[in-house]
Amino acid sequence: MTVLKVIHVLVSLTLIAGVLLQSGKSAGLSGAIDGGATAVFGKKRKGMDELLAKVTTVAAVAFIVLSVIIAAL
Repeated sequence: MTVLKVIHVLVSLTLIAGVLLQSGKSAGLSGAIDGGATAVFGKKRKGMDELLAKVTTVAAVAFIVLSVIIAAL
């Protein structure tokens, strides 16, 4: 039980870091100027943004699964 709680805290910190390190969809003044056209025309994320998105998704799923397991015990 204690091991699950420690893993849960580590996953929580990973999830927080992953969310905070991602760049916003309309970061800075350029997002205000283009009016969201990049969302319509599909500007692709590259490099670190893709990695952070995957890490955040995995951490979110792990967080939910661990939360349910800890609540059930």
